[in-house]
Amino acid sequence: MDDFKLLTPNFSNECLLAGEIDTLFSSDIDSVIKRERECFDKLAAPFEKSIVLFGSGQLGRKTLKGLRKIGIEPLAFADNNSKLWNQSVDGLTVLSPEDAAQTFGNKAVFVVTIWGACSTHRLAHTREQLQLLNCLKIVSCTFLFWKYPETFLPHYCLDLPHKVYQQAENIKKAFSIWADEQSRHEYLVQLRWRMVLDFDSLSSPVSQEQYFPQDIFTLSPTDVFVDCGAYNGDTIESFLKHQSSFLGRIIALEPDPNNFKKLQGYVDTLPKSLQEKVTILPLAAAAQRKKLRFAATGTVSSVVTNTGKLEIDGVPLDELLNDTVPTFIKMDIEGAELDALLGTQKIIQNASPILAICLYHCQDHLWRIPLLLKSLSSQYRFFLRPHGEECWDLNCYAVPVTRLKPEFQ
Repeated sequence: MDDFKLLTPNFSNECLLAGEIDTLFSSDIDSVIKRERECFDKLAAPFEKSIVLFGSGQLGRKTLKGLRKIGIEPLAFADNNSKLWNQSVDGLTVLSPEDAAQTFGNKAVFVVTIWGACSTHRLAHTREQLQLLNCLKIVSCTFLFWKYPETFLPHYCLDLPHKVYQQAENIKKAFSIWADEQSRHEYLVQLRWRMVLDFDSLSSPVSQEQYFPQDIFTLSPTDVFVDCGAYNGDTIESFLKHQSSFLGRIIALEPDPNNFKKLQGYVDTLPKSLQEKVTILPLAAAAQRKKLRFAATGTVSSVVTNTGKLEIDGVPLDELLNDTVPTFIKMDIEGAELDALLGTQKIIQNASPILAICLYHCQDHLWRIPLLLKSLSSQYRFFLRPHGEECWDLNCYAVPVTRLKPEFQ
């Protein structure tokens, strides 16, 4: 198989079959490493070093900083935001798409630096826009990140594809975990994206609400809900909207000090009868009790990281909830999900709570997290649902059979 041909969309219903995984893994790892190094240059040729960055937001600025670090100065930003036109962002001029195309359309590659959570954008939108403006070369920044991994990777679920091939055995095992065809299909397209960056085959978000897909399970008024990564209380608010009369308990963990203040402010707005049912803690779920370095941004992107300036307390849920039996645990904690689950093993084994776990923060969480959960309990059925575009807000739902909707039991 010609590895480079995999870079063009060619996805069919055959991908619904387990045998498609074998097809994806048919390349030898040396050819995969060669492809990841060369694909950007092949897609951008002959303009590999003549770059216009389309999108001057956070990802565009990260890309600009990284390119400068390796000695490449882009020609300009292009952006759809008219308020930025002819302004400077980090020392680089921002042009309208029309002006950028007129000036550079036939002598530069337009590297699309729009890819992030909470967006309705897809790569196809910008590709079509620039093609109509007669731009010759349009490439996602993800291919550029493959070319310069030391500078840019890992970036959320984006990492080098040869790392996927190194875990082929576990990836194939994880395929059999999913309980329905929709989940198996989603697993395959997510896997394919990690291997060949096939944006066009990725599913659109499901209509069901993130963390609470009512087509799979229903909530109980007596649920004991544990919210790891509670942010400003937005998930608790969503949870309570599904409850006509809540009789259970909510335990929320949020280690970012600014977010914790927002969370406290939200709880203070609740009726007294509900406030008494909510406990908020300035802690991070972890595998063991320990001090953690933390980058506190006051946003949804606050993260445990060795470069963080703040020191916070990490605690295993098994210890924290020693006298509590949770029935529903949600984790959206910016890549710390696997570590936190290691500290929740006893709860999972003994209580089998519903689990809503984000899988999009790290490349290998797509298979490592469901495999871990499967190894801990046989009581679960597993579902995979995308709640955002292009790999973002991807959730694994591990649901005990007794909590499933009848059609899944």
